[in-house]
Amino acid sequence: MNWNRLGRGRKMPSSPAGPQHTETLGVGKAIAVLTSGGDAQGMNAAVRAVVRVGIYTGAKVFFVCEGYQGLVDGGDHIREATWESVSMMLQLGGTVIGSARCQDFRTREGRLRAARNLVKRGITNLCVIGGDGSLTGADTFRAEWGGLLAELLKTGGITAEEAQRSSHLNIVGMVGSIDNDFCGTDMTIGTDSALHRIMEIVDAITTTAQSHQRTFVLEVMGRHCGYLALITALACGADWVFIPESPPEDDWEEHLCRRLAETRDGGSRLNIIIVAEGAIDRHGKAITSDEIKALVVKRLGYDTRVTILGHVQRGGTPSAFDRILASRMGVEAVMALLEGTPETPACVVSLSGNQAVRLPLMECVQVTKDVTTAMNEGRFEDAVKLRGRSFQNNWNVYKLLAHIRPPATKSGYTVAVMNVGAPAAGMNAAVRATVRIGLIHGHRMLAVHDGFEGLAFGMVEEIGWNTVGSWTGLGGSKLGTKRTLPKKHFEEISANISKFGIHGLIIIGGFEAFTGGLELVEGRARFEELCIPLCIVPATVSNNVPGSDFSIGADTALNTITTTCDLIKQSAAGTKRRVFIIETMGGFCGYLATMAGLAAGADAAYIFEEPFSSRDLQANVDHLTEKMKTTVKRGLVLRNERCNENYTTDFIYNLYCEEGKGIFDCRKNVLGHMQQGGSPTPFDRNFGTKMGAKAVAWITGKIKECSRHGRIFANTADSACLLGMRKRSLVFQPIAELRQQTDFEHRIPKEQWWLKLRPILKILAKYNIELDTSETAHLEHLTRKVLVPDATL
Repeated sequence: MNWNRLGRGRKMPSSPAGPQHTETLGVGKAIAVLTSGGDAQGMNAAVRAVVRVGIYTGAKVFFVCEGYQGLVDGGDHIREATWESVSMMLQLGGTVIGSARCQDFRTREGRLRAARNLVKRGITNLCVIGGDGSLTGADTFRAEWGGLLAELLKTGGITAEEAQRSSHLNIVGMVGSIDNDFCGTDMTIGTDSALHRIMEIVDAITTTAQSHQRTFVLEVMGRHCGYLALITALACGADWVFIPESPPEDDWEEHLCRRLAETRDGGSRLNIIIVAEGAIDRHGKAITSDEIKALVVKRLGYDTRVTILGHVQRGGTPSAFDRILASRMGVEAVMALLEGTPETPACVVSLSGNQAVRLPLMECVQVTKDVTTAMNEGRFEDAVKLRGRSFQNNWNVYKLLAHIRPPATKSGYTVAVMNVGAPAAGMNAAVRATVRIGLIHGHRMLAVHDGFEGLAFGMVEEIGWNTVGSWTGLGGSKLGTKRTLPKKHFEEISANISKFGIHGLIIIGGFEAFTGGLELVEGRARFEELCIPLCIVPATVSNNVPGSDFSIGADTALNTITTTCDLIKQSAAGTKRRVFIIETMGGFCGYLATMAGLAAGADAAYIFEEPFSSRDLQANVDHLTEKMKTTVKRGLVLRNERCNENYTTDFIYNLYCEEGKGIFDCRKNVLGHMQQGGSPTPFDRNFGTKMGAKAVAWITGKIKECSRHGRIFANTADSACLLGMRKRSLVFQPIAELRQQTDFEHRIPKEQWWLKLRPILKILAKYNIELDTSETAHLEHLTRKVLVPDATL
């Protein structure tokens, strides 16, 4: 792997100004970074990325401590950052450079002082990490910049030369807020980590609630935004959720008590109700946790407890997702600042699907304000739409799963669900959604145990609503899963499809699910029983299934690796001059090694997709030798388990030991199967739930489409599809078409989006390589994005 070579990525025409050398883009420029408003986990990762990428481009980078207050006060609050000053920041929660609510900056006098402090240091680029209030303040500051400079010049605060040098101010925002209340971005920095904190508590409360047959009312943050409450409800299968964007109908008390009683009658020993702190009824009156508790006790007599989660949600270490998101946004923010001109509007760097995008800051702020206006005016449907497609999808899936019960009239169709391949956290959440949405459609649902082998040996049983009730938070695979492929069992499988009357098959699994699906399609020519609609849902820690940018289970594995790396780094920092070599899973796919490298701040990550030689290994050893001369005396190297058959983990460990003699010592860790276990993360629970729901909706339509005189005959390419996340949406792709996109020998897709993130990993580890900016985001507009409803489920 040549660490001094341009990271792979599709070259597109360079910007109008001609090719840019990113390593000299910032020469002669200065960037200041500040965090403002409420803190959020992942802010430190964003600060670290801005500092390191800024320094890499040749710019000077300054910390502004204590938010806008530091900008106003100046002095030691604004100080130059160094490469080492952001070391060990990645895994820390909160914001190391401090944040404060600032009244002074709201006054023109305060902004005059802030402008003078920036001009005196030659800073004309400001990166603000905060909520919509902080970003609006930054935009006001920029709009007034010319006037502030003129006034300072007039009063002798700055010289004419200084005013000339700082004639315009560039501003880029990154949204740091656990509420995910900013329109235009799918996820704000801190949201995923807050969900981690909430789910840890919900899982813990669930065990005690079951012991005592209690009802728990859990209040989560989100004053004007119900995102945290909604995702928590989806991820834990709550009985009810109160969110400000969509208040309950006027007779909600009756409805709520009926639901709780139904759940108990179905054999459940507990009820969970999630309340957003800003929950209201249709008339704008607050709905409080205590009010809900009093209602449940009075009407149902259930033992009920209230837990208000409070600031726990803001604390703790950031999740892998937040670290990677913040690092990517930090890189994008620096590029946006350095490419900015006086004509470029202030922009906010945001995430759409897995794409980094730049949006005009004030458009986003306006739509965010429009949501509040819509809620205040009682236009709740508009409020949900304005929150964006992702929020709408989540709300629709939640309503289906929680509010609608199976119909009395049946569809007459039977759908089977199975797991194939290795276990992955989130499989059970996908099975639960599949079963429940299937029952809502009126289907008879069958569970197949132990993959294709179970289908061949008749290990099939009907599965009901209550059976899957508590499955969302369970790791592994409750149905059981095997890697066996179907080809050698075609006759038995066909016989059982016929025997159990299966009309459609949903296969949740890894690469074997994909290859097994291809085999079933090939078998259709010989066995008519195989002519039924098939849907593959990718679920594997390796994230190596073609047709999808993400697989269920990969996020949980990534967090497990990242947490382990944090502990190992702490150990290495204590002993000094120590390098750890860590082997991750993934088969030939380097996704886990690369993403964990980004999330844990690794010095190198060896993967199969980027070939490396002994010269590259030597270059990495030399790089670590140089690092040991600085204040950061530790190293972290990740190696994907099958990156090279000769350069094994032992070989790399021995090489580093030998070459580093007298400079650093080495330790190695093979993480193994711990990466497949554990309780699924909120992302995997939610992703699994949405994928399951979407798969059933699709297969229901396909069964009807392929139905002739009471018989199902599906023989077209589009009757066997894989449901994948592609850039910004969930799409169904015929598996036969994905064959061309697959490297079957190494069980990976031929093109993988995350390879474009590898240069970022190297730059943040202080390697001098060219950053390919050909695919950096261009400024988009928000309005067309937000009000496009997704296909209904």
